[in-house]
Amino acid sequence: MFIDVPNELEAALIDLPLPPWELDGPFLAKITLNEYRTELTAAPRFDETAATLRHALTGEGGGYAVLRLGNLAKALGGDDGRFLRLVTGFAAEVAIPFSPFPRWPLWKDIGVKVDKDPGKSSGIGYNAFHMDLVNGTLPPDFATLLCVRPDSLGGGLSILSDAHAAVTRLPEDSRALLAESAYQYGTFFDLFGVGEERKPFPILDSADPGDGFVRFTAKMLERSELSQSHAGAARELAEQLVRGQVSFMLQSGDYLIVNQRRFLHGREALHSGQESIPVSDRRLLLQLFLRAPASDGSASVVSQRYQ
Repeated sequence: MFIDVPNELEAALIDLPLPPWELDGPFLAKITLNEYRTELTAAPRFDETAATLRHALTGEGGGYAVLRLGNLAKALGGDDGRFLRLVTGFAAEVAIPFSPFPRWPLWKDIGVKVDKDPGKSSGIGYNAFHMDLVNGTLPPDFATLLCVRPDSLGGGLSILSDAHAAVTRLPEDSRALLAESAYQYGTFFDLFGVGEERKPFPILDSADPGDGFVRFTAKMLERSELSQSHAGAARELAEQLVRGQVSFMLQSGDYLIVNQRRFLHGREALHSGQESIPVSDRRLLLQLFLRAPASDGSASVVSQRYQ
């Protein structure tokens, strides 16, 4: 779902003085959450817009949303972080913003590096369907991407797919294989707020369709040692994800939020010729993760911090 910000809300937000955020460990501090909410909810139609956003992410049939903030980005993008504070305020209406990477600030840059593995988030190739931090016992509930600059050559469409819908299209024997702890991917070190390493892990967190994470990353098919049967079941799932995918181009100021308990995401390849684009003009996204309150099934440590 694409969500436009009402004109009267846009006008009010341009002049809204949100303070710089504070962190409590990896999480946005409670004092900042309260300050942002107090200021934002006083703006006309903010509560309505936030409710629409939450419903798109967690309501029946939902799982992702794109908040169209392009006008605010143009008005505030160069003004000492004010735009990013507004986006953080919107994010905090969904769940608690946090950074699992102690080496990075709350928002992490994802630029374009032509010499990087093409399938990585900062590469130039096809980034196949995956969930972020797939091998943590507590993956982020929501993964979010703010588009600062799209690919000026027209590539890099975002792709999303309903993971649980894809699972329901699989035969029962394939679902049984995906529910076995036979899969592994990636390294796990120097991380905050995502639990412990889960190795190996099942792709299906729950036997009930529509429940839990679908812990999938297509990269495990090439970079993990899997039995023929387990690899085959994962490939079937990958095919169904592609079959059900939606794709769209993020524009400057678009804020994509993905409910990782429902949808997986990825990216089509960037257009050829990235080497000719100055680094400062290449596609740039900012990444932020969100943790749902403990009452919504997330970590007890979050509950202890924010109750």
